Amino acid sequence: MKVKAKLKKGNVSVKVLAKSPMAGKEEAEKKKIKVEFITHMTATVNDKVVWEASTGPFLSKNPYMQFVFNAEKAGAKKGDKVVIDWIDSNGKTKKGGKKIK
Repeated sequence: MKVKAKLKKGNVSVKVLAKSPMAGKEEAEKKKIKVEFITHMTATVNDKVVWEASTGPFLSKNPYMQFVFNAEKAGAKKGDKVVIDWIDSNGKTKKGGKKIK
């Protein structure tokens, strides 16, 4: 997973490139691969949730997510780490993050 986080004018812009096949049952059968897709993704800063999304196999392979949150409301500043967690359809979790620039 690749993550970028940048503070500008009081808002933190976050970009996430998640590596996942995002294959539902039909696609997995066609490609003869395992069913695997991200079901839930959460972003936290200083243990405070700033963004979350429920997803499914409808997203493209290796989905790109982008969101913005207010730094003051989240108590975030330059140097704090944005942590991205996700759970996939098989119950596996992944975690990544980046410091805010």
